[in-house]
Amino acid sequence: MPGDAAAGRRPARRAGRSASVGEGPGRRNRGRTAGVGCKNDVEKVLIRAGKILVPAARFGVSWRVVITTPVILVTGAGRGLGRGVALQLAAEGCSVAVNYVVNRAAAEETAALCRKASKSRGQKFLPVQADVGSGPDRARLLREVLSRLGRIDALVNNAGVAPRVRADLTEASEASFEELVRVNLKGPYFLTQAVARHWLGERPAPALPGGFKVIFITSVSADTASVDRGDYCISKAGLSMASQLWAARLAPEGIQVVEVRPGIMATDMTAGVKAKYDRLLARGAVPQGRWGTGDDVGLAVRAVIAGRLPFSAGSVICVDGGLHIRRL
Repeated sequence: MPGDAAAGRRPARRAGRSASVGEGPGRRNRGRTAGVGCKNDVEKVLIRAGKILVPAARFGVSWRVVITTPVILVTGAGRGLGRGVALQLAAEGCSVAVNYVVNRAAAEETAALCRKASKSRGQKFLPVQADVGSGPDRARLLREVLSRLGRIDALVNNAGVAPRVRADLTEASEASFEELVRVNLKGPYFLTQAVARHWLGERPAPALPGGFKVIFITSVSADTASVDRGDYCISKAGLSMASQLWAARLAPEGIQVVEVRPGIMATDMTAGVKAKYDRLLARGAVPQGRWGTGDDVGLAVRAVIAGRLPFSAGSVICVDGGLHIRRL
């Protein structure tokens, strides 16, 4: 009634209008509607990328915004490439579960660096111990992420090990082969299965643009032979195929899977053979002429997580300075 405005009372909004942050009173909400046992339109939850609009009052017509911070599980994030990935995701505004196996201090340092790089107080950075090569550890890892961070929006399969001793194919041991396949291939393959089952079974609303995501960090060794570490090459070649398989299975479910394939990276894994790779760089093996870093890999992962490659299911993203280019 005309007297309402004069009396200081707001006229009621029509259902379907939104008073969310950043929107004027006359703009219609463009979020998609998710039925959650709603009795009427006013009680529906409107979900947008990273934001959930919920009724401020049960039978009112204004809305309030609940910001949902995406949670990313990064395996092997205590140092090296995993740390570079975690830091970029913190800068993107995500919470990160920092998985590690033994070095708790390194994981705590990664978490502290993530806090410094973060964008908001709502972000959380949680070190979680687990050996991804162990079935019970994988199950506990997922349970702990869900119980302590409340959700999981993406999995970055980064954890991996090199052979303890580089050995010629004629001398390499079965024990080394079994260890590398267990950690580098079996672990991420079945961790992805566990996370996918959670998403497909529970059907939670994603907080990332474009939906849930899985990223496999492989290696140039997926398709480049090194006869002194055949076990490592086979584990990474298998992981690359795992990425293709999961991409084909999950893309129809709206879940994006991609592979990020690093080249010659400056990490603990290559520290013992630095002179060898320095010689390769000097001879021009890498067109861009330098070692790769965790930040390089983190930037690629961040682009996928941010939804900047929305039509790239199953893609192989090379982060190697051009090492993969075939040249005469």
